[in-house]
Amino acid sequence: MKNATRIRKPRESKEDRKSRAAKILRGLKRLYPEADCALEHGSALQLLISTILSAQSTDETVNKVAPVLFAKYPTAADLAGAELSDVEEIIHATGFFRQKAKSVTKSCAAIVANHGGEVPDTMDELVQLPGVARKTANVILGTWFKKNDGVVVDTHVGRLAERMAITWRGKDSKDAVKIELDLMEVIPKKSWTYFSHAMIQHGRRVCSARKPDCGDCTLAKLCPSAGAFD
Repeated sequence: MKNATRIRKPRESKEDRKSRAAKILRGLKRLYPEADCALEHGSALQLLISTILSAQSTDETVNKVAPVLFAKYPTAADLAGAELSDVEEIIHATGFFRQKAKSVTKSCAAIVANHGGEVPDTMDELVQLPGVARKTANVILGTWFKKNDGVVVDTHVGRLAERMAITWRGKDSKDAVKIELDLMEVIPKKSWTYFSHAMIQHGRRVCSARKPDCGDCTLAKLCPSAGAFD
């Protein structure tokens, strides 16, 4: 079997797509039964900050940098009062460090001012924090608070969902919110958080952006881009 070279959309009804998505989910559970967030954390605050730092960076880099930041600034109040230049220096390796430092300190200031120093546990409150959009909020809600309020759509999830034609957005293929809504229609709510983590693992290990390993992919028989509908 050749590697996928282009995204292919099968002709199928919404119910057929939902049935195929269920089979993909079962396949992911066999492959990654313990799939979970790769960002190391011990609190909702640590997960929030690590998720902000992970944008355009790797989890490995964040997992090296974040402990240094948390050791010096263990609470939201500490980070809210931190010198911006010091935070920038600590998180420099994650990239876009100036903007990230502002997001971290400002979101912590908002947490202190509006939430008593504790990370809020609702989507509406989380997305009010500087630097926090739906993707980050979904990570916090699903991973820490165990609330399946949505699907985390990062670059891996978006790429694989499109490649597998679980979603099909065409010119809107980079619109994470629209992709999330598509996935919420075909993936059971109880599996939203797990599905995201498992898809991320599959994207890293098998279905890479440049060279997907369709020949060794156990989900290939369900993937139109791997020739499943030829």
